[in-house]
Amino acid sequence: MSPPSISQPAPQIMELGDRLFQITFFSAFPGFDDFIGVYLHAGSPAFLVDVGPSVTVAQLFRAMDRLSVRRLDYILLTHIHLDHAGAVGEVSARFPMAKVVCHPSAFPHLLDPTRLLRGTVKTLGDIGKAYGPIQPLDEKRLADAIQFDAHPLCAIPTPGHAPHHVSYLFGSTLFAGEAGGVCLPFASTAPYLRPATPPRFFLKTTIDSIDALIAADPSHICYGHIGRREDARGMLEAHRRQLLLWSRIVDEESRRMENEELPKRLLKRLLTADSFLSKFFDLPPDVRKRETFFLMNSISGFVEALETFADNP
Repeated sequence: MSPPSISQPAPQIMELGDRLFQITFFSAFPGFDDFIGVYLHAGSPAFLVDVGPSVTVAQLFRAMDRLSVRRLDYILLTHIHLDHAGAVGEVSARFPMAKVVCHPSAFPHLLDPTRLLRGTVKTLGDIGKAYGPIQPLDEKRLADAIQFDAHPLCAIPTPGHAPHHVSYLFGSTLFAGEAGGVCLPFASTAPYLRPATPPRFFLKTTIDSIDALIAADPSHICYGHIGRREDARGMLEAHRRQLLLWSRIVDEESRRMENEELPKRLLKRLLTADSFLSKFFDLPPDVRKRETFFLMNSISGFVEALETFADNP
């Protein structure tokens, strides 16, 4: 007797125009709804930007079926963290003609994801486990993002959030992954914007990547977490200023001698000093818990970078 089928929640599909869709997944993990998703261009060329974790792949396929997507030319990976690339094995199997485009330094981890899986669980704990596993790929499926250009679709290397991070420009629309930070929308108000700077983080490298995106002069920016915003250049410039503000505050707080440990002290100050975090206390409790975890992770990146610089000025 076959096991009973498990009902999968319906993903949210939002048309952004010109056969471009944002697909947002529902998560069984508290606080992660409206946070993980992908972008699908169902015209020509047909492509996905990221694929989400393997735990949500049934939702992705359900959305693609609703949109009558029968082929993909490209599967574009901004980076291979499991919330962005975990379902790449299942998606590439369903679309065997699609090239999987990513940074070449990510190739070994996609061919053998053992270390990637182990590192994810070590860093993220239960969150990493909740994303699910990742299946290995055949090397023939991989395409080097550094060499990739399928006009009007092109890749822009943007190391920072990860050394192998790549952003993609399609016409005037920028798919920034986490190169521009994490931006949560609030209706009719300023967005909640935070850095995505886990260890190992290098400020200059990240700033250089943002400058490269600004130089590309996109009109819209699509964030990996998640949603599209107008004024891509203005948002990127704002995030650049935010990173420099965090750097200054981390430097100042590291010089003070206080009993409270530095990361907790930094979180308190940043929530007050950074206007882009002003909506933090308006978030639902489970989302606030998630954001606290990732804020502390980003703070750790800044602290480690400062310590590394002190040791190697």
